[in-house]
Amino acid sequence: MKQTTNNLPAWDLSDLYNGIKDPQIEKDLKKYKKNALELRQKYRGKLEKLSPDEFLDALKLLEKNSILGGRLGGFAYLNMSTQMKNADAMMFYQNISEKLTDYAKPTVFFSLELNKLPESKIREWLKNKKVGFYKPFIKRVRRYKKFELSEELEELLLEKSVTSSEAWVRLYEETSARLRYSVDGHSYNDAEISKLLLDKNADVRHKAGREINRVAQENAPLFSLIYNMIVKDKAIEDKKRGFKHPISARNMSEDVKDEVVETLTETVRKNYQNIAHRFYKLKAKWLGVEKISYWDRNAPLPFSSDKTYTWDQAVRLVLAGYEKFSPKLKNIAEDFFTHNWVDVPPRDGKRSGAYCSGPIVSQHPYLFLNFTGKQNDVLTLAHELGHGCHHQLRLKNGDLNEHSRMTTEEVASVFGEMLVFQSLLHSLDNDKAKLALIASKVGDMINTAIRQIAFHCFETRVHNERRAGEVSEERLCEIWLEEMRDSLGEYVEVGDDCKYIWSQVGHFFFLPFYVYAYSFADCLVNSLYEVYQQKEVENFEDKYLHLLSKTAIGDYEKILQPFGLNPNKPDFWQQGLNLISSYIDELERLDKNCSDK
Repeated sequence: MKQTTNNLPAWDLSDLYNGIKDPQIEKDLKKYKKNALELRQKYRGKLEKLSPDEFLDALKLLEKNSILGGRLGGFAYLNMSTQMKNADAMMFYQNISEKLTDYAKPTVFFSLELNKLPESKIREWLKNKKVGFYKPFIKRVRRYKKFELSEELEELLLEKSVTSSEAWVRLYEETSARLRYSVDGHSYNDAEISKLLLDKNADVRHKAGREINRVAQENAPLFSLIYNMIVKDKAIEDKKRGFKHPISARNMSEDVKDEVVETLTETVRKNYQNIAHRFYKLKAKWLGVEKISYWDRNAPLPFSSDKTYTWDQAVRLVLAGYEKFSPKLKNIAEDFFTHNWVDVPPRDGKRSGAYCSGPIVSQHPYLFLNFTGKQNDVLTLAHELGHGCHHQLRLKNGDLNEHSRMTTEEVASVFGEMLVFQSLLHSLDNDKAKLALIASKVGDMINTAIRQIAFHCFETRVHNERRAGEVSEERLCEIWLEEMRDSLGEYVEVGDDCKYIWSQVGHFFFLPFYVYAYSFADCLVNSLYEVYQQKEVENFEDKYLHLLSKTAIGDYEKILQPFGLNPNKPDFWQQGLNLISSYIDELERLDKNCSDK
Protein backbone atom coordinates (compact mmCIF):
# COMPACT_ATOMS: atom_id res chain seq x y z
CA MET A 1 0.00 0.00 0.00
CA LYS A 2 1.13 3.53 -0.77
CA GLN A 3 2.61 5.22 2.31
CA THR A 4 2.50 8.88 3.31
CA THR A 5 5.37 10.76 4.92
CA ASN A 6 4.16 9.77 8.40
CA ASN A 7 4.19 6.14 7.31
CA LEU A 8 0.44 5.67 7.28
CA PRO A 9 -1.34 4.09 4.29
CA ALA A 10 -2.85 6.29 1.60
CA TRP A 11 -5.07 5.12 -1.21
CA ASP A 12 -3.88 4.63 -4.75
CA LEU A 13 -6.56 5.62 -7.25
CA SER A 14 -4.79 4.12 -10.26
CA ASP A 15 -7.42 1.39 -10.54
CA LEU A 16 -9.69 4.25 -11.63
CA TYR A 17 -7.20 6.51 -13.45
CA ASN A 18 -3.47 7.27 -13.34
CA GLY A 19 -3.91 10.89 -12.28
CA ILE A 20 -5.86 13.79 -13.76
CA LYS A 21 -3.78 13.78 -16.94
CA ASP A 22 -4.49 10.13 -17.76
CA PRO A 23 -5.45 10.06 -21.50
CA GLN A 24 -8.11 7.44 -20.68
CA ILE A 25 -10.16 10.17 -18.98
CA GLU A 26 -10.73 12.01 -22.25
CA LYS A 27 -11.54 8.73 -24.01
CA ASP A 28 -14.09 7.82 -21.34
CA LEU A 29 -15.69 11.27 -21.50
CA LYS A 30 -16.13 10.90 -25.26
CA LYS A 31 -17.57 7.41 -24.74
CA TYR A 32 -19.95 8.74 -22.10
CA LYS A 33 -21.17 11.46 -24.44
CA LYS A 34 -21.48 9.02 -27.38
CA ASN A 35 -23.47 6.48 -25.33
CA ALA A 36 -25.91 9.16 -24.15
CA LEU A 37 -26.50 10.36 -27.71
CA GLU A 38 -26.88 6.79 -28.94
CA LEU A 39 -29.47 6.05 -26.24
CA ARG A 40 -31.49 9.10 -27.27
CA GLN A 41 -31.21 8.36 -31.00
CA LYS A 42 -32.19 4.70 -30.66
CA TYR A 43 -34.92 4.86 -28.05
CA ARG A 44 -36.45 8.33 -27.64
CA GLY A 45 -40.15 8.15 -28.47
CA LYS A 46 -39.92 4.39 -29.03
CA LEU A 47 -39.97 2.77 -25.57
CA GLU A 48 -43.60 1.73 -25.80
CA LYS A 49 -42.95 -0.32 -28.94
CA LEU A 50 -39.89 -2.16 -27.64
CA SER A 51 -39.90 -5.91 -27.10
CA PRO A 52 -38.51 -7.18 -23.77
CA ASP A 53 -35.15 -7.98 -25.43
CA GLU A 54 -34.96 -4.54 -27.03
CA PHE A 55 -35.81 -2.86 -23.73
CA LEU A 56 -33.07 -4.94 -22.10
CA ASP A 57 -30.57 -3.57 -24.64
CA ALA A 58 -31.65 -0.04 -23.72
CA LEU A 59 -31.17 -0.78 -20.01
CA LYS A 60 -27.71 -2.24 -20.68
CA LEU A 61 -26.64 0.91 -22.55
CA LEU A 62 -27.97 3.11 -19.75
CA GLU A 63 -26.11 0.98 -17.20
CA LYS A 64 -22.88 1.16 -19.18
CA ASN A 65 -23.03 4.94 -18.94
CA SER A 66 -23.87 4.79 -15.25
CA ILE A 67 -20.62 2.90 -14.68
CA LEU A 68 -18.60 5.32 -16.81
CA GLY A 69 -20.09 8.33 -15.04
CA GLY A 70 -19.40 6.76 -11.65
CA ARG A 71 -15.77 6.14 -12.58
CA LEU A 72 -15.18 9.67 -13.87
CA GLY A 73 -17.09 11.56 -11.20
CA GLY A 74 -15.91 9.31 -8.38
CA PHE A 75 -12.26 9.68 -9.30
CA ALA A 76 -12.57 13.46 -9.55
CA TYR A 77 -14.12 13.69 -6.07
CA LEU A 78 -11.76 11.22 -4.38
CA ASN A 79 -8.76 12.93 -5.94
CA MET A 80 -9.99 16.32 -4.73
CA SER A 81 -10.79 15.14 -1.16
CA THR A 82 -7.15 14.71 -0.19
CA GLN A 83 -5.89 17.94 -1.80
CA MET A 84 -8.50 20.65 -1.52
CA LYS A 85 -5.82 23.37 -1.68
CA ASN A 86 -4.63 22.09 -5.04
CA ALA A 87 -6.14 24.39 -7.70
CA ASP A 88 -5.65 21.81 -10.46
CA ALA A 89 -7.48 19.10 -8.49
CA MET A 90 -10.36 21.48 -7.70
CA MET A 91 -10.63 22.66 -11.30
CA PHE A 92 -10.52 19.09 -12.60
CA TYR A 93 -13.38 18.12 -10.28
CA GLN A 94 -15.51 21.05 -11.42
CA ASN A 95 -14.77 20.42 -15.11
CA ILE A 96 -15.64 16.73 -14.86
CA SER A 97 -18.87 17.55 -13.00
CA GLU A 98 -19.89 20.06 -15.64
CA LYS A 99 -19.11 17.72 -18.54
CA LEU A 100 -20.94 14.76 -17.02
CA THR A 101 -23.96 16.96 -16.36
CA ASP A 102 -23.93 18.36 -19.89
CA TYR A 103 -23.36 15.01 -21.59
CA ALA A 104 -26.12 13.31 -19.56
CA LYS A 105 -28.85 15.63 -20.89
CA PRO A 106 -29.80 13.38 -23.85
CA THR A 107 -30.75 10.59 -21.41
CA VAL A 108 -33.32 12.68 -19.50
CA PHE A 109 -36.11 11.38 -21.74
CA PHE A 110 -35.70 7.79 -20.52
CA SER A 111 -37.33 8.00 -17.08
CA LEU A 112 -39.96 10.46 -18.30
CA GLU A 113 -41.00 8.18 -21.13
CA LEU A 114 -40.86 5.09 -18.93
CA ASN A 115 -43.28 6.77 -16.53
CA LYS A 116 -45.81 7.43 -19.28
CA LEU A 117 -46.19 3.72 -20.03
CA PRO A 118 -49.14 1.69 -18.71
CA GLU A 119 -48.54 -0.94 -16.03
CA SER A 120 -49.51 -3.64 -18.54
CA LYS A 121 -46.43 -2.81 -20.64
CA ILE A 122 -44.15 -2.93 -17.58
CA ARG A 123 -45.61 -6.31 -16.55
CA GLU A 124 -45.03 -7.64 -20.07
CA TRP A 125 -41.36 -6.63 -19.95
CA LEU A 126 -40.84 -8.03 -16.46
CA LYS A 127 -41.93 -11.50 -17.56
CA ASN A 128 -38.54 -11.65 -19.25
CA LYS A 129 -36.12 -12.92 -16.58
CA LYS A 130 -33.26 -10.69 -17.68
CA VAL A 131 -35.45 -7.58 -17.65
CA GLY A 132 -36.83 -8.75 -14.29
CA PHE A 133 -33.34 -8.35 -12.85
CA TYR A 134 -33.81 -4.58 -13.26
CA LYS A 135 -37.14 -4.48 -11.41
CA PRO A 136 -35.70 -2.40 -8.49
CA PHE A 137 -34.56 0.27 -10.97
CA ILE A 138 -37.90 0.33 -12.79
CA LYS A 139 -39.81 0.47 -9.51
CA ARG A 140 -37.68 3.39 -8.28
CA VAL A 141 -38.16 5.36 -11.49
CA ARG A 142 -41.92 4.77 -11.45
CA ARG A 143 -42.12 6.10 -7.88
CA TYR A 144 -41.29 9.59 -9.18
CA LYS A 145 -44.00 9.54 -11.84
CA LYS A 146 -46.15 12.34 -10.46
CA PHE A 147 -43.19 14.53 -9.46
CA GLU A 148 -41.50 14.74 -12.85
CA LEU A 149 -41.57 17.78 -15.11
CA SER A 150 -41.38 18.14 -18.87
CA GLU A 151 -38.27 16.92 -20.67
CA GLU A 152 -37.26 20.49 -21.43
CA LEU A 153 -37.52 21.54 -17.77
CA GLU A 154 -35.73 18.40 -16.54
CA GLU A 155 -32.85 19.13 -18.93
CA LEU A 156 -32.73 22.74 -17.76
CA LEU A 157 -32.63 21.76 -14.07
CA LEU A 158 -29.90 19.22 -14.78
CA GLU A 159 -27.84 21.73 -16.76
CA LYS A 160 -28.22 24.51 -14.18
CA SER A 161 -27.41 22.28 -11.19
CA VAL A 162 -23.67 22.89 -11.64
CA THR A 163 -24.18 26.66 -11.32
CA SER A 164 -26.85 26.59 -8.62
CA SER A 165 -26.89 24.20 -5.64
CA GLU A 166 -23.73 22.31 -6.66
CA ALA A 167 -21.84 25.59 -7.07
CA TRP A 168 -22.87 26.77 -3.61
CA VAL A 169 -21.84 23.43 -2.12
CA ARG A 170 -18.48 23.67 -3.84
CA LEU A 171 -17.95 27.18 -2.43
CA TYR A 172 -18.85 25.92 1.05
CA GLU A 173 -16.50 22.93 0.86
CA GLU A 174 -13.57 24.86 -0.61
CA THR A 175 -13.94 27.64 1.96
CA SER A 176 -14.19 25.11 4.81
CA ALA A 177 -11.06 23.29 3.62
CA ARG A 178 -9.05 26.52 3.71
CA LEU A 179 -10.02 27.48 7.26
CA ARG A 180 -7.22 27.63 9.83
CA TYR A 181 -7.52 27.67 13.61
CA SER A 182 -5.03 28.97 16.18
CA VAL A 183 -4.73 27.71 19.75
CA ASP A 184 -1.84 28.75 22.02
CA GLY A 185 0.24 29.85 19.05
CA HIS A 186 -0.24 26.61 17.09
CA SER A 187 -2.07 26.47 13.78
CA TYR A 188 -4.56 23.67 13.04
CA ASN A 189 -6.77 22.55 10.19
CA ASP A 190 -10.34 21.38 10.78
CA ALA A 191 -9.49 17.73 11.39
CA GLU A 192 -6.64 18.57 13.74
CA ILE A 193 -8.52 21.05 15.95
CA SER A 194 -11.44 18.63 16.28
CA LYS A 195 -9.07 16.24 18.04
CA LEU A 196 -8.35 18.92 20.67
CA LEU A 197 -11.98 18.66 21.74
CA LEU A 198 -11.12 15.17 22.99
CA ASP A 199 -8.22 16.40 25.15
CA LYS A 200 -8.38 15.59 28.85
CA ASN A 201 -7.47 19.18 29.72
CA ALA A 202 -10.69 21.21 29.93
CA ASP A 203 -8.80 24.44 29.19
CA VAL A 204 -7.52 22.99 25.90
CA ARG A 205 -11.03 21.80 24.95
CA HIS A 206 -12.62 25.15 25.73
CA LYS A 207 -9.96 27.12 23.86
CA ALA A 208 -10.39 24.85 20.83
CA GLY A 209 -14.18 25.14 21.00
CA ARG A 210 -14.14 28.91 21.30
CA GLU A 211 -11.72 29.11 18.38
CA ILE A 212 -13.94 26.91 16.21
CA ASN A 213 -16.89 29.17 17.06
CA ARG A 214 -14.79 32.32 16.43
CA VAL A 215 -13.76 31.14 12.97
CA ALA A 216 -17.35 30.10 12.25
CA GLN A 217 -18.55 33.56 13.32
CA GLU A 218 -15.93 35.21 11.11
CA ASN A 219 -17.26 33.24 8.12
CA ALA A 220 -20.93 33.38 9.13
CA PRO A 221 -21.92 36.11 6.62
CA LEU A 222 -20.68 33.93 3.74
CA PHE A 223 -22.01 30.64 5.16
CA SER A 224 -25.39 32.23 5.93
CA LEU A 225 -25.65 33.41 2.33
CA ILE A 226 -24.61 30.00 0.98
CA TYR A 227 -27.10 28.19 3.20
CA ASN A 228 -29.94 30.52 2.29
CA MET A 229 -29.23 30.01 -1.41
CA ILE A 230 -29.11 26.22 -1.09
CA VAL A 231 -32.39 26.15 0.86
CA LYS A 232 -34.08 28.52 -1.64
CA ASP A 233 -32.79 26.54 -4.63
CA LYS A 234 -34.27 23.38 -3.14
CA ALA A 235 -37.59 25.12 -2.37
CA ILE A 236 -37.94 26.29 -5.98
CA GLU A 237 -37.46 22.78 -7.34
CA ASP A 238 -39.68 21.20 -4.66
CA LYS A 239 -42.50 23.58 -5.54
CA LYS A 240 -42.20 22.88 -9.26
CA ARG A 241 -42.29 19.14 -8.64
CA GLY A 242 -45.15 19.29 -6.18
CA PHE A 243 -43.48 17.99 -3.03
CA LYS A 244 -45.64 18.79 -0.03
CA HIS A 245 -42.91 19.43 2.56
CA PRO A 246 -39.21 20.38 2.36
CA ILE A 247 -38.32 16.88 3.61
CA SER A 248 -40.60 15.04 1.18
CA ALA A 249 -38.08 14.78 -1.66
CA ARG A 250 -35.52 13.18 0.65
CA ASN A 251 -38.13 10.79 2.01
CA MET A 252 -39.11 9.84 -1.52
CA SER A 253 -35.47 9.04 -2.25
CA GLU A 254 -35.32 6.93 0.91
CA ASP A 255 -38.66 5.27 0.13
CA VAL A 256 -39.85 6.31 3.59
CA LYS A 257 -43.21 7.90 4.32
CA ASP A 258 -43.23 11.41 5.80
CA GLU A 259 -45.31 10.02 8.69
CA VAL A 260 -42.63 7.45 9.58
CA VAL A 261 -39.98 10.18 9.93
CA GLU A 262 -42.40 12.28 11.98
CA THR A 263 -42.94 9.33 14.32
CA LEU A 264 -39.18 8.78 14.64
CA THR A 265 -38.67 12.49 15.40
CA GLU A 266 -41.39 12.68 18.02
CA THR A 267 -40.27 9.45 19.70
CA VAL A 268 -36.68 10.68 19.97
CA ARG A 269 -37.76 14.10 21.26
CA LYS A 270 -39.81 12.40 23.99
CA ASN A 271 -36.61 10.58 25.03
CA TYR A 272 -34.42 13.71 25.28
CA GLN A 273 -34.85 13.85 29.06
CA ASN A 274 -34.50 10.14 29.85
CA ILE A 275 -31.42 9.74 27.66
CA ALA A 276 -29.45 12.93 26.90
CA HIS A 277 -30.40 14.98 29.97
CA ARG A 278 -29.85 12.03 32.31
CA PHE A 279 -26.47 11.22 30.76
CA TYR A 280 -25.13 14.78 30.88
CA LYS A 281 -26.13 15.06 34.55
CA LEU A 282 -23.89 12.06 35.21
CA LYS A 283 -21.12 13.49 33.05
CA ALA A 284 -21.18 16.79 34.95
CA LYS A 285 -20.69 14.81 38.16
CA TRP A 286 -17.76 12.84 36.70
CA LEU A 287 -16.12 16.03 35.43
CA GLY A 288 -16.62 17.67 38.84
CA VAL A 289 -18.76 20.58 37.67
CA GLU A 290 -22.37 21.71 38.13
CA LYS A 291 -22.83 22.01 34.36
CA ILE A 292 -20.62 20.93 31.50
CA SER A 293 -19.62 23.24 28.70
CA TYR A 294 -21.03 22.57 25.23
CA TRP A 295 -17.44 21.65 24.31
CA ASP A 296 -17.25 19.02 27.07
CA ARG A 297 -19.96 16.80 25.62
CA ASN A 298 -17.42 14.42 24.06
CA ALA A 299 -14.67 15.00 26.61
CA PRO A 300 -12.91 11.91 27.98
CA LEU A 301 -13.51 11.28 31.66
CA PRO A 302 -10.66 12.16 34.07
CA PHE A 303 -10.16 8.46 34.87
CA SER A 304 -10.41 7.22 31.27
CA SER A 305 -7.44 5.56 29.65
CA ASP A 306 -4.99 7.77 27.76
CA LYS A 307 -4.13 4.85 25.55
CA THR A 308 -3.50 5.59 21.90
CA TYR A 309 -3.38 3.04 19.12
CA THR A 310 -1.04 2.58 16.22
CA TRP A 311 -2.68 2.04 12.86
CA ASP A 312 -1.76 -1.66 12.91
CA GLN A 313 -3.24 -2.09 16.40
CA ALA A 314 -6.45 -0.40 15.30
CA VAL A 315 -6.76 -2.69 12.29
CA ARG A 316 -6.20 -5.81 14.40
CA LEU A 317 -8.78 -4.70 16.97
CA VAL A 318 -11.43 -3.97 14.37
CA LEU A 319 -10.85 -7.19 12.45
CA ALA A 320 -11.00 -9.19 15.69
CA GLY A 321 -14.38 -7.63 16.57
CA TYR A 322 -15.71 -8.40 13.10
CA GLU A 323 -14.39 -11.97 13.17
CA LYS A 324 -15.97 -12.75 16.54
CA PHE A 325 -19.35 -11.92 15.01
CA SER A 326 -18.77 -13.50 11.59
CA PRO A 327 -15.59 -14.89 9.98
CA LYS A 328 -17.23 -14.14 6.61
CA LEU A 329 -17.51 -10.47 7.51
CA LYS A 330 -13.88 -10.38 8.64
CA ASN A 331 -12.73 -11.91 5.34
CA ILE A 332 -14.55 -9.20 3.40
CA ALA A 333 -13.05 -6.50 5.65
CA GLU A 334 -9.47 -7.73 5.23
CA ASP A 335 -9.40 -6.79 1.56
CA PHE A 336 -9.43 -3.10 2.47
CA PHE A 337 -6.06 -3.46 4.18
CA THR A 338 -4.36 -5.79 1.70
CA HIS A 339 -5.26 -3.46 -1.18
CA ASN A 340 -4.88 0.29 -1.62
CA TRP A 341 -8.43 1.13 -0.57
CA VAL A 342 -7.89 3.28 2.54
CA ASP A 343 -6.54 6.82 2.97
CA VAL A 344 -5.57 7.07 6.63
CA PRO A 345 -3.71 10.18 7.91
CA PRO A 346 -4.83 13.80 8.32
CA ARG A 347 -2.72 16.17 6.24
CA ASP A 348 -2.78 19.73 5.00
CA GLY A 349 -5.45 20.29 2.36
CA LYS A 350 -7.26 17.04 3.12
CA ARG A 351 -10.92 17.53 3.98
CA SER A 352 -12.00 16.69 7.51
CA GLY A 353 -14.10 13.78 8.72
CA ALA A 354 -14.40 10.26 7.41
CA TYR A 355 -16.43 8.55 4.71
CA CYS A 356 -16.73 5.53 2.47
CA SER A 357 -17.27 6.14 -1.24
CA GLY A 358 -18.17 3.54 -3.85
CA PRO A 359 -18.19 5.38 -7.19
CA ILE A 360 -19.06 2.20 -9.07
CA VAL A 361 -21.58 -0.21 -7.58
CA SER A 362 -19.97 -3.30 -9.12
CA GLN A 363 -16.43 -2.42 -7.94
CA HIS A 364 -14.83 -1.95 -4.53
CA PRO A 365 -15.25 1.31 -2.56
CA TYR A 366 -12.65 3.53 -0.85
CA LEU A 367 -12.37 4.48 2.83
CA PHE A 368 -11.39 8.02 3.82
CA LEU A 369 -10.13 8.63 7.39
CA ASN A 370 -8.28 11.20 9.48
CA PHE A 371 -6.64 8.75 11.91
CA THR A 372 -4.61 10.08 14.87
CA GLY A 373 -4.71 7.03 17.16
CA LYS A 374 -7.49 7.97 19.61
CA GLN A 375 -9.95 5.33 20.79
CA ASN A 376 -12.62 7.19 18.85
CA ASP A 377 -10.52 6.76 15.70
CA VAL A 378 -10.63 3.00 16.19
CA LEU A 379 -14.43 3.11 16.35
CA THR A 380 -14.50 5.43 13.32
CA LEU A 381 -12.48 2.84 11.40
CA ALA A 382 -14.99 0.16 12.49
CA HIS A 383 -17.81 2.44 11.30
CA GLU A 384 -16.38 3.25 7.85
CA LEU A 385 -15.25 -0.33 7.35
CA GLY A 386 -18.86 -1.36 7.97
CA HIS A 387 -19.84 0.86 5.04
CA GLY A 388 -17.13 -0.75 2.94
CA CYS A 389 -18.24 -4.32 3.71
CA HIS A 390 -21.84 -3.30 3.09
CA HIS A 391 -20.85 -2.15 -0.40
CA GLN A 392 -18.93 -5.37 -1.09
CA LEU A 393 -22.00 -7.44 -0.22
CA ARG A 394 -23.98 -5.58 -2.91
CA LEU A 395 -21.57 -5.90 -5.84
CA LYS A 396 -23.92 -8.14 -7.83
CA ASN A 397 -27.08 -6.08 -7.43
CA GLY A 398 -26.52 -4.16 -10.66
CA ASP A 399 -25.34 -0.59 -11.20
CA LEU A 400 -28.78 0.63 -12.23
CA ASN A 401 -30.63 -1.15 -9.43
CA GLU A 402 -28.45 0.11 -6.61
CA HIS A 403 -29.64 3.36 -5.10
CA SER A 404 -28.22 4.12 -1.69
CA ARG A 405 -30.87 4.84 0.89
CA MET A 406 -29.28 6.85 3.66
CA THR A 407 -31.56 5.25 6.24
CA THR A 408 -30.04 1.83 5.58
CA GLU A 409 -26.59 3.02 4.49
CA GLU A 410 -25.74 3.62 8.15
CA VAL A 411 -26.86 0.17 9.34
CA ALA A 412 -23.68 -1.81 8.61
CA SER A 413 -21.46 1.03 9.82
CA VAL A 414 -23.22 1.51 13.16
CA PHE A 415 -23.48 -2.27 13.66
CA GLY A 416 -19.75 -2.65 12.91
CA GLU A 417 -18.98 0.04 15.46
CA MET A 418 -21.13 -1.79 18.01
CA LEU A 419 -19.23 -5.04 17.43
CA VAL A 420 -15.86 -3.40 18.11
CA PHE A 421 -17.21 -1.52 21.12
CA GLN A 422 -18.43 -4.79 22.64
CA SER A 423 -15.06 -6.39 21.89
CA LEU A 424 -13.25 -3.56 23.72
CA LEU A 425 -15.72 -3.72 26.63
CA HIS A 426 -15.30 -7.45 27.15
CA SER A 427 -11.53 -7.01 27.40
CA LEU A 428 -11.94 -4.85 30.55
CA ASP A 429 -12.26 -6.14 34.12
CA ASN A 430 -12.22 -2.83 36.02
CA ASP A 431 -15.47 -0.98 36.82
CA LYS A 432 -13.98 2.47 36.24
CA ALA A 433 -12.52 1.43 32.90
CA LYS A 434 -15.87 -0.07 31.89
CA LEU A 435 -17.68 3.08 33.00
CA ALA A 436 -15.36 5.27 30.92
CA LEU A 437 -15.78 3.12 27.81
CA ILE A 438 -19.57 2.81 28.12
CA ALA A 439 -19.84 6.56 28.77
CA SER A 440 -17.86 7.23 25.62
CA LYS A 441 -20.15 4.90 23.64
CA VAL A 442 -23.31 6.43 25.10
CA GLY A 443 -21.98 9.86 24.17
CA ASP A 444 -21.53 8.66 20.60
CA MET A 445 -24.99 7.08 20.55
CA ILE A 446 -26.52 10.33 21.79
CA ASN A 447 -24.65 12.16 19.04
CA THR A 448 -26.14 9.72 16.54
CA ALA A 449 -29.69 9.06 17.73
CA ILE A 450 -30.53 12.22 19.71
CA ARG A 451 -28.33 15.03 18.41
CA GLN A 452 -29.03 14.22 14.76
CA ILE A 453 -32.75 14.62 15.42
CA ALA A 454 -32.01 18.00 17.01
CA PHE A 455 -30.12 18.80 13.78
CA HIS A 456 -33.14 17.61 11.84
CA CYS A 457 -35.43 19.92 13.82
CA PHE A 458 -33.08 22.86 13.18
CA GLU A 459 -33.04 22.06 9.49
CA THR A 460 -36.81 21.69 9.28
CA ARG A 461 -37.39 25.03 10.97
CA VAL A 462 -34.89 26.82 8.72
CA HIS A 463 -36.42 25.40 5.54
CA ASN A 464 -39.91 26.34 6.72
CA GLU A 465 -38.91 29.88 7.70
CA ARG A 466 -37.00 30.38 4.44
CA ARG A 467 -40.32 30.20 2.58
CA ALA A 468 -41.17 33.64 3.98
CA GLY A 469 -37.81 35.15 3.02
CA GLU A 470 -34.09 35.00 3.76
CA VAL A 471 -33.20 33.74 7.24
CA SER A 472 -30.72 36.08 8.91
CA GLU A 473 -27.41 35.00 10.41
CA GLU A 474 -28.74 35.95 13.86
CA ARG A 475 -31.94 33.96 13.37
CA LEU A 476 -29.99 30.88 12.26
CA CYS A 477 -28.02 31.13 15.49
CA GLU A 478 -31.21 31.53 17.56
CA ILE A 479 -32.83 28.42 16.07
CA TRP A 480 -29.59 26.49 16.58
CA LEU A 481 -29.31 27.44 20.26
CA GLU A 482 -32.97 26.62 20.93
CA GLU A 483 -32.68 23.14 19.46
CA MET A 484 -29.36 22.43 21.17
CA ARG A 485 -30.69 23.53 24.57
CA ASP A 486 -33.83 21.48 24.17
CA SER A 487 -31.94 18.30 23.27
CA LEU A 488 -28.94 18.61 25.63
CA GLY A 489 -30.79 19.73 28.76
CA GLU A 490 -30.04 21.83 31.83
CA TYR A 491 -26.69 20.22 32.64
CA VAL A 492 -25.04 21.50 29.44
CA GLU A 493 -24.19 25.18 29.00
CA VAL A 494 -25.26 26.19 25.50
CA GLY A 495 -24.24 29.82 25.03
CA ASP A 496 -22.65 32.28 22.67
CA ASP A 497 -19.45 30.24 22.49
CA CYS A 498 -21.24 27.70 20.25
CA LYS A 499 -23.97 29.74 18.52
CA TYR A 500 -22.32 29.62 15.08
CA ILE A 501 -21.64 25.89 15.01
CA TRP A 502 -24.62 25.20 12.73
CA SER A 503 -22.36 26.29 9.87
CA GLN A 504 -19.98 23.42 10.67
CA VAL A 505 -22.61 20.76 9.93
CA GLY A 506 -21.76 19.97 6.32
CA HIS A 507 -24.82 17.79 5.74
CA PHE A 508 -27.06 20.86 6.04
CA PHE A 509 -25.34 22.18 2.93
CA PHE A 510 -24.59 19.25 0.66
CA LEU A 511 -27.29 16.72 1.65
CA PRO A 512 -30.39 18.48 3.01
CA PHE A 513 -32.42 16.30 5.40
CA TYR A 514 -29.79 13.58 5.48
CA VAL A 515 -29.22 13.87 9.23
CA TYR A 516 -32.31 11.99 10.41
CA ALA A 517 -30.93 8.91 8.62
CA TYR A 518 -28.32 8.55 11.38
CA SER A 519 -31.00 8.33 14.07
CA PHE A 520 -33.11 6.03 11.87
CA ALA A 521 -30.15 3.68 11.41
CA ASP A 522 -29.03 3.86 15.05
CA CYS A 523 -32.47 2.85 16.32
CA LEU A 524 -32.66 0.14 13.67
CA VAL A 525 -29.21 -1.22 14.59
CA ASN A 526 -29.97 -1.08 18.32
CA SER A 527 -33.11 -3.11 17.69
CA LEU A 528 -31.17 -5.57 15.54
CA TYR A 529 -28.47 -5.88 18.18
CA GLU A 530 -31.07 -6.61 20.86
CA VAL A 531 -32.43 -9.41 18.66
CA TYR A 532 -28.87 -10.72 18.19
CA GLN A 533 -28.25 -10.74 21.96
CA GLN A 534 -31.50 -12.60 22.64
CA LYS A 535 -30.26 -15.42 20.35
CA GLU A 536 -33.80 -16.21 19.24
CA VAL A 537 -33.13 -15.88 15.49
CA GLU A 538 -31.42 -18.89 13.98
CA ASN A 539 -28.36 -18.19 11.82
CA PHE A 540 -28.56 -14.51 12.73
CA GLU A 541 -25.11 -13.73 11.29
CA ASP A 542 -25.90 -15.11 7.83
CA LYS A 543 -29.33 -13.49 7.82
CA TYR A 544 -27.73 -10.18 8.78
CA LEU A 545 -25.26 -10.37 5.88
CA HIS A 546 -28.15 -11.23 3.57
CA LEU A 547 -30.05 -8.20 4.89
CA LEU A 548 -27.06 -5.98 4.04
CA SER A 549 -27.01 -7.34 0.49
CA LYS A 550 -30.63 -6.22 -0.02
CA THR A 551 -30.82 -2.84 1.74
CA ALA A 552 -30.68 -0.79 -1.47
CA ILE A 553 -33.10 -2.92 -3.50
CA GLY A 554 -35.50 -4.45 -0.94
CA ASP A 555 -38.48 -3.13 1.02
CA TYR A 556 -37.88 -2.36 4.71
CA GLU A 557 -40.67 -4.63 5.86
CA LYS A 558 -39.39 -7.62 3.88
CA ILE A 559 -35.69 -7.36 4.71
CA LEU A 560 -36.41 -6.89 8.44
CA GLN A 561 -39.10 -9.56 8.64
CA PRO A 562 -36.69 -12.42 9.52
CA PHE A 563 -35.76 -10.44 12.66
CA GLY A 564 -39.34 -9.67 13.70
CA LEU A 565 -38.85 -5.92 13.23
CA ASN A 566 -41.11 -3.38 11.52
CA PRO A 567 -40.07 0.32 11.31
CA ASN A 568 -43.66 1.31 10.46
CA LYS A 569 -44.65 0.60 14.07
CA PRO A 570 -44.03 3.41 16.61
CA ASP A 571 -42.66 1.03 19.26
CA PHE A 572 -39.85 0.06 16.85
CA TRP A 573 -38.11 3.38 17.55
CA GLN A 574 -38.62 3.13 21.29
CA GLN A 575 -37.11 -0.36 21.24
CA GLY A 576 -33.92 1.05 19.71
CA LEU A 577 -33.76 3.94 22.17
CA ASN A 578 -34.29 1.56 25.09
CA LEU A 579 -30.85 0.06 24.43
CA ILE A 580 -29.23 3.48 25.01
CA SER A 581 -31.32 3.95 28.13
CA SER A 582 -30.18 0.53 29.41
CA TYR A 583 -26.55 1.57 28.96
CA ILE A 584 -27.24 4.67 31.09
CA ASP A 585 -28.81 2.38 33.73
CA GLU A 586 -25.55 0.41 33.67
CA LEU A 587 -23.55 3.66 34.00
CA GLU A 588 -25.58 4.60 37.08
CA ARG A 589 -24.92 1.14 38.55
CA LEU A 590 -21.18 1.33 37.84
CA ASP A 591 -21.05 4.89 39.20
CA LYS A 592 -22.62 3.73 42.46
CA ASN A 593 -20.16 0.81 42.68
CA CYS A 594 -17.20 3.13 42.14
CA SER A 595 -18.53 5.67 44.69
CA ASP A 596 -19.09 2.98 47.34
CA LYS A 597 -15.50 1.70 47.10
